[in-house]
Amino acid sequence: PARNTLFLSVALAWSEVLEASHLFIGVNAVDYSGYPDCRPEFVDAFQRVANLGTKRGVEGNAVKIETPLIDLTKGEIIRLGQRLGLDYRITVSCYQANAEGHACGK
Repeated sequence: PARNTLFLSVALAWSEVLEASHLFIGVNAVDYSGYPDCRPEFVDAFQRVANLGTKRGVEGNAVKIETPLIDLTKGEIIRLGQRLGLDYRITVSCYQANAEGHACGK
């Protein structure tokens, strides 16, 4: 629960250090499986956190949170990865990978 909140918090801190202009996260609202931090409303709220809670944000130069997968179905995401030449053998998409870090196959 709320893991995207943690991911974005760490990434936001690093974006300040690196002076990054964009921060990307692969959240997906179409099939969010009951995780509210995958929805556009959450991302919009976290963008406000970035605007108000960072030096660059209050100076008017906040990092822009990008969510390129948010409106795609899981099938569309897979096809996009294939078109981009993604090697799915080096990815894990399970919430519960096995002890060796391999996908669960579900």
